[in-house]
Amino acid sequence: MAKNICIIAGARPNFVKVSPLVRAIGNRQDAQCLLVYAGREDDPTLEDSLFDDLQMPRPQYYLGVDSTSLNEITSRVMAAFDCFLDEHPVDVVIVVDDLASTMAAAIVTKKRGIRLAHLVAGTRSFDINMPKEINRLVIDALSDYLFTAGVRSTGVATREQSEQSQTYMVGNILMDTLRFNYNRLRKPASLPDLKEGEYLVFTLNRKALIADTENLSKMLQAMTEAAGPVPIIAPLRGLACDTIHDLNVSIQIIDPLSYLEFGWLTAHAKGIITDSGNVSEEATFNGVPCITLNNYTEHQETVSVGSNVLVGEDPMKLRDALSQLLSGNWKKCALPDRWDGRTAERILQILLSV
Repeated sequence: MAKNICIIAGARPNFVKVSPLVRAIGNRQDAQCLLVYAGREDDPTLEDSLFDDLQMPRPQYYLGVDSTSLNEITSRVMAAFDCFLDEHPVDVVIVVDDLASTMAAAIVTKKRGIRLAHLVAGTRSFDINMPKEINRLVIDALSDYLFTAGVRSTGVATREQSEQSQTYMVGNILMDTLRFNYNRLRKPASLPDLKEGEYLVFTLNRKALIADTENLSKMLQAMTEAAGPVPIIAPLRGLACDTIHDLNVSIQIIDPLSYLEFGWLTAHAKGIITDSGNVSEEATFNGVPCITLNNYTEHQETVSVGSNVLVGEDPMKLRDALSQLLSGNWKKCALPDRWDGRTAERILQILLSV
């Protein structure tokens, strides 16, 4: 009898991570995938091109939660997911990352006595004032299977795991997606004159960084001065886009790109400046120098082994790092252990063997 595996995604980036698992389950006779999205079916961030690019089906089920309040999201996802499980028996639930919706689904799963798997487990900022840190602690404490991406997160998960849980270092599933799609990446149609290796990519999403406009302005000034004639391409949306526009800096803001176009843009850049963990992980895979505007990273391997450097929110550190990047004097980097594109295969093998 086929094992019913429920995967719940809480936001657009989650689909990039779960797509290899969805495809892997779809190729099996002994497993069936129930893909659930915590949000609404008409969510504008879930354009059809996303699923076409990832070569995966759209979710079969939607919980319909669209609040911006973290506590409201938690309560509404718990209620909706509980109703979903009333109608759809499952053997195991896989939750992704560290969102409020992820934590909510994890709590409901364990209250029902259903096996729970966390992808990606063991990531910590060690800042309890961050809502996501609380989510991570709760989800990892409840999970039966802790799937980690690297040595550091494996150590954290192993120390904190309960007697009933097991930790598995399966590697970074984001690399499965990147390897699968690498030969399908395409140059953005909106940038026909862009030359490989002759531009920088800038992304911005972290709310705390955007909110401090005074310091953000100083950081952007330092970045543009250090970049000099090298163009800075910034695919931005929403508040980040509006904020950068208002600060009137010399950055080429473009509309958000599809997954395959954004993947091409970052893979062929001279360097990347970002506040995104996912972007820095992909930069390590591509061997592209990356500067992260944060004091920590969920995947320390991107710094200790890969191409990533942390500068926090310090304009001077950003200026110095970018000057070093553009001078060609960047550190040597390599691919971390088990970032080999076989993470989904390892996860499925574990889930189907127990």
